[in-house]
Amino acid sequence: MNKGKFTYKKSGVNIAAADKFVNFISKISKKNKENNKFGNIGSFSSISSIPKNIKKPKIVASTDGIGTKIEIANILNTYNTIGIDLVAMCVNDLIVRGAKPILFLDYISINKINLAKLKSILKGIVKGCNISSCQLVGGETAEMPGTYEKGKFDIAGFSVGIVDQNKILHKKKIKKNNLILAIPSSGIHSNGYSLIRYVLNKKKINIRKDNFLNKELLKPTKIYVKEILNLTKHNLINGCANITGGGISDNIKRIIPDGLTANIYLSKIKTNKIFKWLKRNKINDKEMLKTFNCGVGFCIIIQSKNLKKIKKFFTKEYEPYVIGKITSGVKKIKLNEKINWSL
Repeated sequence: MNKGKFTYKKSGVNIAAADKFVNFISKISKKNKENNKFGNIGSFSSISSIPKNIKKPKIVASTDGIGTKIEIANILNTYNTIGIDLVAMCVNDLIVRGAKPILFLDYISINKINLAKLKSILKGIVKGCNISSCQLVGGETAEMPGTYEKGKFDIAGFSVGIVDQNKILHKKKIKKNNLILAIPSSGIHSNGYSLIRYVLNKKKINIRKDNFLNKELLKPTKIYVKEILNLTKHNLINGCANITGGGISDNIKRIIPDGLTANIYLSKIKTNKIFKWLKRNKINDKEMLKTFNCGVGFCIIIQSKNLKKIKKFFTKEYEPYVIGKITSGVKKIKLNEKINWSL
């Protein structure tokens, strides 16, 4: 009967497949009381309650993606960790302001709906939300034939947090003689993958056959929510920075007040194996430092008297250590010495 007639499905958009994905999201979101109460999944918009015991609540928002790490997932046909990355990239920015993440929404645009792939991504997003104690309340899945090549897609996240006005982390709290601490990264996190893929291409490296690389390149970004919120709860930090694109230098200087300088001693940085591998592949120190976190996933700025108290909130793997100090100065940041890539 429909032979020769134009349909949405013939154009490349399968609404029935999209509905199946929405049903899947509803099922794995059943544990979320807010979603059940307000009927968030599949609705036109989402509702979330404001946490109690916050006297002067302020809303904090952040949005981000994971860049071309997606292409590594495509090469390895592995999608169960990039959802964690997506949540991490958003919520780690929220906690820089002292905010507690409360809700998360995702956006997935894809050439053609592949339920197995989308379910795997979504499971990672749910896991990331669980780690950061926030709720996945909705999102959008767009099937876009003609915009993306076969098998290609992109993902973006949007997160909202809340902070008491008196608990906001502001650069004015950072003072002379404060210490700068590095919190280790889990690996590359989600920045610098275009350069990594360039190296892989030039060196003709097949990551499917390299056990070290196929494991390292898809390690999920560390989520620092639990640790940082514990520190803010006990008033133990004056400021912090999420070390993403631009590396240590570009991200720390964003939180330094005028008249002060963040003196970083690069020789104190403990690098991960993957960064040593990258360094051996003809990437100089300057390029490494402005592209990658180089082993430092997050930085906190504290009073020296709080150093011992802070360490008890971290596991040994992610225990913070001193890499610098705040001094008087005109430049926001000064990098001293060199990273010892052999450590």
